[in-house]
Amino acid sequence: MIGHIHSTESFGAADGPGVRFIVFMQGCHMRCRYCHNPDTWKMDGGDEVTADEILKRALRFKPYWGKDGGITISGGEPLLQIDFVIELFKKAKELGINTCIDTAGNPFTKEEPFFSKFEELMKYTDLLLLDLKEINPTRHKDLTGFDNSNIIEMAKYLSEINKPVWIRHVLVPEHSDFDEDLDALGDFIDTLSNVDRVEILPYHTLGKFKWENLGIPYTLESISPPSAERIENAKQRIQKTVIYKTEHMLRLFLLVLLLIITLQTFTHAKSRTALICTAHI
Repeated sequence: MIGHIHSTESFGAADGPGVRFIVFMQGCHMRCRYCHNPDTWKMDGGDEVTADEILKRALRFKPYWGKDGGITISGGEPLLQIDFVIELFKKAKELGINTCIDTAGNPFTKEEPFFSKFEELMKYTDLLLLDLKEINPTRHKDLTGFDNSNIIEMAKYLSEINKPVWIRHVLVPEHSDFDEDLDALGDFIDTLSNVDRVEILPYHTLGKFKWENLGIPYTLESISPPSAERIENAKQRIQKTVIYKTEHMLRLFLLVLLLIITLQTFTHAKSRTALICTAHI
């Protein structure tokens, strides 16, 4: 199986747990107006590689991964090359490598043959980084060129099978920074049982030069990165459930710990009393 990749990164620290070897796949149908990798859009570009070649490259850096690191497949949109990713992840899991997919979910459908392939891919996937770019379908289409109904369906399916996800939301002033949408996104995340983390990614213009080099008009020319106040606002509105779950689990852990200590103390005291009684006899 041949895959088309744009590039790789040897020491990624922002795309999954631990230190990661990141593979940026070639090809994406979405046209996100803030995309910092527009050079990955073309389906027929990139370098041709095999899964074995990628694993050989990645394994050189395995000593740096620690217990949490591994391989992340990003893009572009990795699900557009799902057959290649299945082969790569299957071989990676045979070697005990942690696997992660960074996806916007645009290719997802429950129609065949894609869905059966996606089910198989999930067998070899430890974590998904799922971009929820806008909860409002109209604004999502304005921002990316596509409706988000199948992406929402994918998020629900991942919750049904309890596949761990990190939700990511790029905060773009005037485009994905509306209080009502942030609240709605937070409410939607509340319905999911598999969300380990929610990340607010502030919009930036670091990839703007790529648009210029490719001769593509950059339509967010007048948009500045969000303020610290708007970033904090988004965190409070979107991350409320994850924060609550973390606090709830911490309280539960402390309660269990207190119960164990109490039982141990009671058992110790009971044993001590029995010894004293035996000594008197």
